[in-house]
Formats: sequence, C-alpha cells, structure tokens
Amino acid sequence: MRRRNTQILIGIAILAALAITLIIPAGGAKLGKEDFDLGLDLRGGTQLVYQADLSVLGEDESPSDAMEAIKDIVKKRIDRYGVSEPIVQLSDDRLIVQLPGVSDLEEAMSLIGETAQLEFKEQKLDEAGIPVLDEQGNPEWIVAMATGSDGQEKALTGQYLKRNAHLELTGQLNEPVVAFEWDEEGAKLFEQITRRLIDKPLGIFLDEELISDPIVRAVIKGKGVIEGVPLKRARRLAIQLNTGALPVPLGRWEGDEFLTNEPLMTDKVDATLGKDSLNKSLVAGLVGGAILLLFMLLYYRLPGLLACGALLIYGVLVLAAYKVFPGFTLTLAGIAGFILSLGMAVDANVLIFERMKEELRRGRTPGAAVEHGFNRAWPAIRDGNVSTFITCGILYWFGSELGASPVQGFALTLGIGVAISMFSAIVVTRSFLRFIVGTRWAPRLSAFKVGEG
Repeated sequence: MRRRNTQILIGIAILAALAITLIIPAGGAKLGKEDFDLGLDLRGGTQLVYQADLSVLGEDESPSDAMEAIKDIVKKRIDRYGVSEPIVQLSDDRLIVQLPGVSDLEEAMSLIGETAQLEFKEQKLDEAGIPVLDEQGNPEWIVAMATGSDGQEKALTGQYLKRNAHLELTGQLNEPVVAFEWDEEGAKLFEQITRRLIDKPLGIFLDEELISDPIVRAVIKGKGVIEGVPLKRARRLAIQLNTGALPVPLGRWEGDEFLTNEPLMTDKVDATLGKDSLNKSLVAGLVGGAILLLFMLLYYRLPGLLACGALLIYGVLVLAAYKVFPGFTLTLAGIAGFILSLGMAVDANVLIFERMKEELRRGRTPGAAVEHGFNRAWPAIRDGNVSTFITCGILYWFGSELGASPVQGFALTLGIGVAISMFSAIVVTRSFLRFIVGTRWAPRLSAFKVGEG
C-alpha cells in the first residue's frame, strides 16, 4: 500500500510540475498557448448581433443551412482579418460575433455585415449609343452579360472568382488595388465583356454600390484589378472576395423593413475597463482563496494543512486545463465558475474530514479512519458532483441555444473545476493523508482536532 501510495504521490508531483510549465512557460509556450484567451469583458473588444433576412430564401432552401453557411463565411472573414480567438455563434435567425481586441466598431460592421456580392455592370445606352442618365444625372448601369460555355447568357459576378484575391500597392504613390483572378468560366465571360467595352467604363459594384468604374483599355481574360479603393476598404474587399458572398443579407428588422448591415445590438468594451475587471477578479479570487485556506487550517489542523496543499495543486491543474482546453475563452463569468468550483472542492474535503473524525471517535486508528472516512464520504461527493455536472450541461446547452456566451463560460469553467475537484479530494488529499498517518508527524488525535468538539 505504501509503495503504491508513493508512486501516486510521485505522479501527482509530475502532473503539478507539468501544469505549472503550461501556466508559466519558460522560453515560449511549447506545451500550450502563450497566454490565456480572455473574453470581451476582460480584454476589451466588440460584440455584434445580427439578424438574417431569411425571407429571401426559396422554398427549397433550408434556413438552417443558410445560417451555417453565414457562420462559416463570417468566421473565415474574421480569421483572415487577423482577430485572435473570435467567437461566432448562431441562435435561430441571429448571428452573435465577439471580437476580442477589436475596438473599431465601423470596421467590424463592414467586415461582417456586408453581403459582399460582387457584380460587373456596363452603362445603359439609348438608341444613339449615348449613356442614359437617372434623375440625379448619374449614368444608369445594367448587369454585364456574356455567353457561357453552355451557350447561355450569364451575368458576370463574384461567384466565378478564384479565392486568391489580394491587396497590392502599385505606382509611385503605392496606390492600393485589389488583384483578382477568374476561374475558367469567369475568364470566358470577362473576355467577351472587356472586348465589347473597349474605351468604355466597366462598373464594379459591391452590394449594389459602385466602388470603381475603370475605362477598359484592352481585352482582359483571366486576371484583373479593382482600382480607386481606399487602403482599408481594399484590404477588407480582398478578404470578402476570398470568403465568398453571404447567402442572405445580415442586418435587423425594423417593422416590415429590413435594414441591411445594421446590427440588432452592439456592445463595445474598453480595454481599460476589461483590465480593471480582470484585476478586481484576481483580487477577489485571491482573497476568497486565502479565507478558505485559513478556515481549513484553523478548523481541521493537520488534515486542513494537507487540504490546503491539495487545493493549491487543484488550482494549478484547473488553470492548466483552461489554457489547453480547445477554444476556451476566460470571462468574468468563467472566473466566477472557477471560484465556485474552488468552494466545492473544499466542500468535498469537509465531508471527508468529518467522516474521518467520526471514525476516530469510534476508536479506529488514523490509518483506518482515513480509509473508512473516504469510503463513507464518497457517495455524497459523487451524487453532489453528478448533480452539478447535469446542471452545467443544461446551462451550457441553454447558453448555446440563446447565444449567451457568459452562461456557457460559467458552465464550462464550473464543469472543469468540479471534475478536477473530485480528483483533488479523492486522489490528492487521500494520498497526502495516507502518507502522513504513517509518520511521526501524526501520532496524536489532537492533530485531527478530535476530542475538542
């Protein structure tokens, strides 16, 4: 028994050392991420909530498939933009996007909400070949059509683009242009259209907005550029062309009118406020943890001291789990879940120690009291933690369905904490007690506070 217990203690020491290496990596995060991923409430950033206009879908088109496509496209746009650890969620016809570290609300709205439907148009001409003007005196545009490989007339749109559009800086002034390349079908259409429009303007429209109307100087086949776009928008346009157009518009309903690219809800958290929240949370956690450790020391003496050591290992393991858990983002609600799980870890130790004291009062030796105390406390610990796991599962599911990421964060951190607390109480604390009762440091019952009430 003692040999096996020694092996367990060595394993616990190795596990704790590995966890510390994950939390505080030396010379780079080789075993985990460089730092914890913080949510908006701790790091600062932007949250946007959009509705999707599903009314434009045909009868044979699935709303759920459309929403999944939107989620995938928006996620790709954000990834290419360079935002670390974004959160993109769906809730019925709503899209919830969290962008930690992004403070430019307008830029975020443009990146996410624009449908990014690229169209090429030519000016409408009258019988005399003169451009037709609208009421404001601007040229009217019609969709540029050409004959496809199947012999049918087709509109030239962004659907024929290869996903390799990129930003280039040209000329002496380093003016930005977006370079693009057509697939085989698009090149065939583009060649016909540019041949027809020599010395005439070709209108390039993004979501029905004219962004460039260069004069065609030569027949163009497979490649082209979009000029006259500001640097910031050119970068965004390249990202949108590479990720494709959204299947349905994003925005919000206002009565019977759908306002495209108008978020239903926006939330911007200042980075300073996030840092202040993090500091206060850390202070609260340290104070609460110190009070717990002091209580265990004063009330349970030697077992309390061992429980303090087990709780420190518990804290290290939990933080390491948060760092390596895929897609985990730490929020204020998550810190609350961690602190609550710390209290539940103490609760398991309290159950065990009270059972041990009962066994010692009955005249059992410290070694026997340890074994019987753990065996008698285990059903209560098991049932309580299983109930908590069920609650965490329900909270996580509701948070996912309603798009409430703080609820998800609380449920996830609490669930991880409770799972590790069971390991801490049943394995770590038990191994410590088994080791100590066989030494000269625990010969008297007063060390377990037995016989003093």
